[in-house]
Amino acid sequence: MSNGEVFDFRIDHVIDIITKSGAEVVGLQFPEGFKRRSPQIASMIEDATGVRIIISGNPCFGACDLDSALLGSVDIMFHFGHAELDDTKLSEKVYFIDARSDVDVTFVAKKALQSLRGQRIGLITTVQHVHKLVGVREILEQNGKTCFIGEGDSKIAYPGQVLGCNFSAARVEGVGGEKCDEYLYIGSGDFHPLGVTLATKKRVVIADPLMNEVREVDHTQIMRQRSAVIGKSYDANVFGIIVSTKNGQNRMELAEQLKELAKKHDKTAHILSMDLITPDQLLQFKVDAFVNTACPRLAVDEIGRFNAPMLMPQEFEIVVGERKWDDIVFDEILGE
Repeated sequence: MSNGEVFDFRIDHVIDIITKSGAEVVGLQFPEGFKRRSPQIASMIEDATGVRIIISGNPCFGACDLDSALLGSVDIMFHFGHAELDDTKLSEKVYFIDARSDVDVTFVAKKALQSLRGQRIGLITTVQHVHKLVGVREILEQNGKTCFIGEGDSKIAYPGQVLGCNFSAARVEGVGGEKCDEYLYIGSGDFHPLGVTLATKKRVVIADPLMNEVREVDHTQIMRQRSAVIGKSYDANVFGIIVSTKNGQNRMELAEQLKELAKKHDKTAHILSMDLITPDQLLQFKVDAFVNTACPRLAVDEIGRFNAPMLMPQEFEIVVGERKWDDIVFDEILGE
């Protein structure tokens, strides 16, 4: 059974901002999943305001990935599908529109009760479903569970929200320092809940409201893949340390630390500064292994497509002997 989903792009709110701002040229930026809706949304805004719209055609992987080039060509810009991060306050000209989902999560939340084993449940989701967590908590607590919804660090806009690179809202404690036994993730896809189980070492149950199905995160395959990447890098002597120029991903300080770590262990490391990081872009760099300080998803989603193993920073520490195998964790970009 499938469940229809409609997202709220807050068109009236966008039109109101444009009208009050006096803007003449407006930029629109969408993540990949929303790009197909962009022409219709642009037409609605143009018809209502008379402004000139420019749609960003560049890839967009999160709130960390603002189209700064487009921003310089417009009076104001709307970034859809993500919540503002603490370090994406690039300009007062940028407005973030969450595009929240209206999908009903009641059925799948009740169904998840059959799969939850613990008493204390941490509730997590993406920005599209954060407004549904209170309702989910009520359902679970009516059935005898104790629920926690964590605040997260400064990069997290809403309680219970997790990003692909930040799971701080999952590190939640209840009154008296109680820790949750396991997590219930409301949403589709496996990447976010996978990151949570690797970051917390606890069980995560996915309640997918689109498919109305409940499943448990299985991290065994990804751990086998990461172990293989580490194993292939043990004989590496020359490393390419990748730094993203994207505003919310730029970790040059970490890259410099990793370069010094390589030097300490008689390895050679070169820092590669890039915007769009793809296997083709890295093809000409002849190194034994890469170390990714950009979006953590890069090393996971594109595994096997690079011309050399792609390590996370913590995996690089294992390769050079600074971290033990059993201390492997998922890379995160954390706030204060």
